[in-house]
Amino acid sequence: MLNENLPSPEKIFPKSGVDFMTNVKPTIKNPNIVVGDFTYFSDVDFEKHVTHHYDFLGDKLIIGKFCQIAAGVEFVMNGANHQMNAVSTFPFYVMDSWDAKPPAPTDMPMKGDTVVGNDVWIGQNATILPGVHIGDGAIIGCNSVVASDVPAYTIVAGNPARPIRKRFDDELIALLEKFCWWNKSIEEIKALVPLLMCGDLNKVKTEIAGMV
Repeated sequence: MLNENLPSPEKIFPKSGVDFMTNVKPTIKNPNIVVGDFTYFSDVDFEKHVTHHYDFLGDKLIIGKFCQIAAGVEFVMNGANHQMNAVSTFPFYVMDSWDAKPPAPTDMPMKGDTVVGNDVWIGQNATILPGVHIGDGAIIGCNSVVASDVPAYTIVAGNPARPIRKRFDDELIALLEKFCWWNKSIEEIKALVPLLMCGDLNKVKTEIAGMV
């Protein structure tokens, strides 16, 4: 039975009276897009922001729990790639009347699935390119173009996005990666909110160390 005193990951609008921020998971129809609980988008119709995502390629966009995705963020999938090992990059095989055969899959620069970890904040108008893996707790700056993997709990920005700094020291990052608070029950997470919002990192480190 639904507990009305707890947040629901199936509620499309997580904030009453706000219709421009949506929980992504309950809106997804494409089976090749997998999104975790409570990840939200500061807009509606998230799937329109996943471009060049063609069923026949089979690549997936996988996003973890509790991610925060700002307006204007675009996920560019592998279907945007053109053949690069030939003289021309023009997709003759797509256009009418050229009678061209599609290149072999091995001739296309396929980058694999795009994977975003948990509790990742992606700033406004950032672009995530195909096959990128973004670690838990990372922050992506506004207008960044993410073309390579981002380590956990690292801030990146720019075009192409480059590391600015780690958010925490290595000890706390290792504890957080082991703690995986996002995988706990909603009741447990609700009880942890004061700790998750605490700016005293020494206190956070001590308390989490006692729980892992």
